[in-house]
Amino acid sequence: MFTTIDDFLKSWKYESEATLKVFRNLTDASLAQRVDPAGRTLGFLAWHITTTMPGMFKQAGVPFPVTLGEAAPSSAAAIAEAYEKCARAVTEAVPAAWTDAQLRDQIPMYGMTWTKGTVLVSLITHQAHHRGQMTVLMRQAGLKVPGVYGPAREEWAAMGMPAQP
Repeated sequence: MFTTIDDFLKSWKYESEATLKVFRNLTDASLAQRVDPAGRTLGFLAWHITTTMPGMFKQAGVPFPVTLGEAAPSSAAAIAEAYEKCARAVTEAVPAAWTDAQLRDQIPMYGMTWTKGTVLVSLITHQAHHRGQMTVLMRQAGLKVPGVYGPAREEWAAMGMPAQP
C-alpha cells in the first residue's frame, strides 16, 4: 500500500508511461486478436484498462475529469489517446482528493472495504496484470512488444546482445 501521494505519483508515472508504450505498439487490425474464440480481445483489454481509471475513482468517490463511452474505439490510436488523457487525469485527481494522512482511511470498494492506499495499489497492479495479457496477444498478432521492466527480445537485439532466456 502507498503511504504517500508522492510515492504513488512516482510509481504511476512509470507504470502509465509503460502502459502507453504498449498501447502505442497496437495496430487497428491487432485489436481483434484473442487467444481463443471465447477470450477477450486485445482491444477489449486496452479499453478495459483505460475505462478502469474513471470507473475505479467513481467507485472510490473521487471526482474524475474524464468521461468515456462504454464502446471501445475501433482505432488503436484513439484508445491510446483516451488512455493518455485518463492517466494524466489520475495525476491531478489523486492529490486533489486525498492527502497522505487519508491513505489509511477505509472506503467501500466493490462490495469490500479497502484503504485509499489500496485503491492506488490496485489501480497499478490491475493495469500491470492486463498489460501482461496484452503482450502475449501482441506476440500472437506479430507485433513488436516493448520492454516494460527490462528489454524485450527486439530491444536486446538492437543492443547487439542475445535475448535473455
